[in-house]
Amino acid sequence: MDYEKYDSYETLDGYGEVSQSDISSYMAKVFTYMFLALLASGVTAYLFGNTEGLRELLYTAEGGRTMLGWIVMFSPIGVVLLMGGRMNKMSFGALALTFFTFAILFGASISYIFFMFSDGHLFLTFFISAATFGVMALVGYTTSTDLTKMGSILYMALIGLVIAMLVNWFIGSSQMDYIISGIGVLIFTGLTAYDTQKVKHIALTMGTTSEGARKMIIMGALTLYLDFVNLFLFMLRFFGRE
Repeated sequence: MDYEKYDSYETLDGYGEVSQSDISSYMAKVFTYMFLALLASGVTAYLFGNTEGLRELLYTAEGGRTMLGWIVMFSPIGVVLLMGGRMNKMSFGALALTFFTFAILFGASISYIFFMFSDGHLFLTFFISAATFGVMALVGYTTSTDLTKMGSILYMALIGLVIAMLVNWFIGSSQMDYIISGIGVLIFTGLTAYDTQKVKHIALTMGTTSEGARKMIIMGALTLYLDFVNLFLFMLRFFGRE
């Protein structure tokens, strides 16, 4: 169904009506929360990566992780599982607070990028990632093509990518790491378009004002946040260290 030719339409579940302006407003909120979370992660990563006292909490003098560093590294996974498992029982405010807690922890967990890569390399990669993300998000929002099949393929490819990363963690092949990074860039480039369309369809299905729809603003922001940061990190790995 081509939704773009209508100014307003019934939600897909038959409850209420949403307009194009409602959809645009809903998506704007999703991207605002995503941007604020990225800002929180960026500031946290910068502080832990460039402040000696904070860096020593997470990293050893040899560049390894301290015990706290390992806890911080894996803690975002636990927070994401908490959000997914408790979403229906959490209020919107609690869900938003948990999301920003995740963003701060994730920022701390990737703070190593500030002493492994040059500032110029980081800024250039961030710019390329942001431009790529922006273009693909626009594609996902505006296209009338159903991207569901593409999304299913990409998520299966992502599972394979994770397995390949685990194998390479033991093998330590730089060539395989380069290939994995390139594939990761392609996967998350595609997922950006797919997930943007999926968030838009949530508004079409649930409307934009219900409590469930408001909570999905946070979950949609989380999904797109993960698409962006993974795209950025894989691009960093693909371009290599200086």
